[in-house]
Amino acid sequence: MQFIDGSIDGVLWIPLKKFHDARGWLCELYRNDELQPEHVPAMSYLSVTEAGIARGPHEHVDQTDYFCFLGPSNFKMYLWDIRPSSRTYQVKQVDVVGADKPMALIVPPGVVHAYKNVGEVAGLVVNCPNRLYKGHGRKEAVDEIRHEERADSLFVLD
Repeated sequence: MQFIDGSIDGVLWIPLKKFHDARGWLCELYRNDELQPEHVPAMSYLSVTEAGIARGPHEHVDQTDYFCFLGPSNFKMYLWDIRPSSRTYQVKQVDVVGADKPMALIVPPGVVHAYKNVGEVAGLVVNCPNRLYKGHGRKEAVDEIRHEERADSLFVLD
């Protein structure tokens, strides 16, 4: 499979605005009155990724991720469209988000994704996916196809 650079259909990049005052800052991560029903979160989690470390690439069969990158580091975000029915099939999209460019990112099922902390400090990532991890009561299989452990993976991070 050969990928070309471009924008991927169905991936939404939503700039996040920090509201600063003397106490610090506040940022709305999402509002359900601004989301399509299929993107409304079912749960949320916060992760820390150390400088120079990547997470992914992986994809979901049914889950849509809603990532929020605010800092204190920057992340290089990688996306590959492997949905045969998509008009952007075989498109790769890469951008840097985080402290210098606060961003929410909605990644639909079938879009392989990964991110790498390209800053010098550990960075925080919030994810508010539209599905529960392992389903209700944690009784289902994890909706994830992992590519990072495959030596022959098509999804290479630079």
